[in-house]
Amino acid sequence: MYPGDSLAMENQKVLGRELRGEVRARYTSAPYSGTTLCDYLEGSAERSLVPAPDKAAALVRKLRPDYVVLQFWGNAWGYTPCMDGITYDGSRERFLDRYAADARRLTEQIRSAGGGGGPRIVWVLQGPDPVTPDRVRRVNELCERRADGSGELVADAGRTVSAEGARYTWTQYLPCDARERARADYCTEPGRDRTALHRDDDYLHFCLAPTTSTPRPCPVPSPGILRIAREIARVIGEDVRDG
Repeated sequence: MYPGDSLAMENQKVLGRELRGEVRARYTSAPYSGTTLCDYLEGSAERSLVPAPDKAAALVRKLRPDYVVLQFWGNAWGYTPCMDGITYDGSRERFLDRYAADARRLTEQIRSAGGGGGPRIVWVLQGPDPVTPDRVRRVNELCERRADGSGELVADAGRTVSAEGARYTWTQYLPCDARERARADYCTEPGRDRTALHRDDDYLHFCLAPTTSTPRPCPVPSPGILRIAREIARVIGEDVRDG
């Protein structure tokens, strides 16, 4: 099960394909653009971008997934009403405290809805942000601490869209990897042996098609999305095999 924000929205079809190839998964995506953790909390329907039937716990009770993959950029600008106007720029420590509290509540609701041990939760770590690079680092660290303290999984997908040795330095291009070189549509500049992660007009999203007013899965091959999806699928695949 894959709830999340606009990054999950654009990734959802590619992640499903990778998971089916990796572990023959039965897969359900449930992203809503512009959301953050509090949107998926039960009890927040009146001030949330996610309707009650699609809250994380409600979906867990309905679908009984083995894994819940959580991918959230952080919604640091207060777009969703459930954040009560708390933004990273306005109050960094308050924002991080709220994010940590929502992470705890969301995982508790997911585990309770699953009964017994509940599903395994996979926290997806985000790639660099050129505007507030420290915010992404601190949110990722928060997710890692949450996972370490409760036996959850971490997929450092953000590392796959970061330059070697520069985990939190934003870049628009990276050298093509072997899989991208084998497919012309994924190595976007083969003459320079580099591939594009972002459009010139969008530093956040990894879809190489223009953003539309109606959110949608990415309709074109996009190297950043494939890299992120492959890492999530790899982490789940290893856990399945180890289990």
